[in-house]
Amino acid sequence: MSRVTLLAVVVMCLIMLWCSGCPPPTTGGEGTTTVKEQRTDIQADATSGLTVEQKNISKRLLTDNKVGSIKHLYVISPYSGEVIMYSTVAGKVTSSGKRLKPFLAVPNWNNEATAVESLQEDGTYGHSGEYVYWWDTKDVYHQHYLTGGEIVHVSDQPLAVQSVGINLNNTK
Repeated sequence: MSRVTLLAVVVMCLIMLWCSGCPPPTTGGEGTTTVKEQRTDIQADATSGLTVEQKNISKRLLTDNKVGSIKHLYVISPYSGEVIMYSTVAGKVTSSGKRLKPFLAVPNWNNEATAVESLQEDGTYGHSGEYVYWWDTKDVYHQHYLTGGEIVHVSDQPLAVQSVGINLNNTK
C-alpha cells in the first residue's frame, strides 16, 4: 500500500471517528428543535437472555448455515404475483458483495495488516446486494441479478404455487 493511500485511509478513519461525536442534526427555521436519540428497554427471554430480534438473527444464521440443507428459491413478479423462476438451493443463497477477507486493511506498527472492516456473524466480510448466487441440488451454479421488478423469496420448504415460468431444476 502506498503512503498516499495509507494517509488517505488514516484521514478517512479520523474523520469517521470525529463525526461519531458530532451532535445530531437539527431542523431549521422557527421552532428549531434538536432530534434526540430514543431508547427503550426491551424484555429479554428469561431462559436465553435474548430479545426476540436476537433470537431471530441467531435462528436465521443457524438455518442458513445448516450443513446439507436444501432451500427453495422463487422469483415472483410484483405485478402479477406469478412465480417466474424456481430453483432448489443447496446450502444457501449468497450475495455478490460477500468476501472471505476484508476489503480494506491498514498496516500497523509491526507492519501486519489490521482490518478496518469487521468480521460478520456468518464469518464473512462485505455487504449484501447486486446479485445473489447459489448451487442447486444438481450442483448447477446460478447467478441472479436483483432489480426493482421482482420479489425474491427463499424458503427451507417448497411453496405450493400454481405454475412456474422457468424451472431451473428441469435442466440437465
